[in-house]
Amino acid sequence: MITARALNTKRMTVPVCHDLAIGNEIVGMHDSGALWWPDQSALIISDLHMEKGSSFARRGVMLPPYDTGETLERLAALVEVFRPRRIIALGDSFHDADGADRLPRSYRAMLSMIQLGREWVWISGNHDPVIPQSVGGDRCDELTMGTLTFRHEPTEGPITGEVCGHLHPVAKVRRLGRSIRRPCFATNGNRLIMPSFGALTGGLNVMDEAWKPVFEGKRFSVFMLGSGRLFPFTASKLIAD
Repeated sequence: MITARALNTKRMTVPVCHDLAIGNEIVGMHDSGALWWPDQSALIISDLHMEKGSSFARRGVMLPPYDTGETLERLAALVEVFRPRRIIALGDSFHDADGADRLPRSYRAMLSMIQLGREWVWISGNHDPVIPQSVGGDRCDELTMGTLTFRHEPTEGPITGEVCGHLHPVAKVRRLGRSIRRPCFATNGNRLIMPSFGALTGGLNVMDEAWKPVFEGKRFSVFMLGSGRLFPFTASKLIAD
């Protein structure tokens, strides 16, 4: 377990990670939506969707243009605490094919500082199948380390040791007469679907029909992101939207 430590960047407290056995590895789920793999000193994030605001603006939908900055600030704060040797971004890091080219100079510099002195791996996603060399790092469609395979979209059928994103999982429960809906990690112990890390991303309820092939209709659990902790629930306790 990772003990709580203070973050200088945001003057906030980083809570402990919640250990999870996936495949034959032990990883730690963090309430930011990131995954920490201490044996590999690897920090894993998914679905940053940087420059989503500017992408919408190009189509006449005006959103606050601060999503990329907020996402990078949150990531920089985590890096200050965990000091990873490697960062793995599980696809849809940019909201569209031109997102990396639209990065303002200040955000490009922030990204470069986060990458400094560590390995960075971009895994291609359906929103960003090709990431330009101008943003540094290595590129691949999927990455296997130890008994874990990291990719953007979950594969079809049963598999062991898969970590991916794409679906932006959220869970909904009813407690004390009101419903609570939050991003979450979703897992059956063999496959782990990570929540989106981006500041301007929505989510798909894990009770939606689209989720049935992911866990083959069998039992699974979620860990809802909270303030300073995660909240675990079995699928039987969840409700649809």
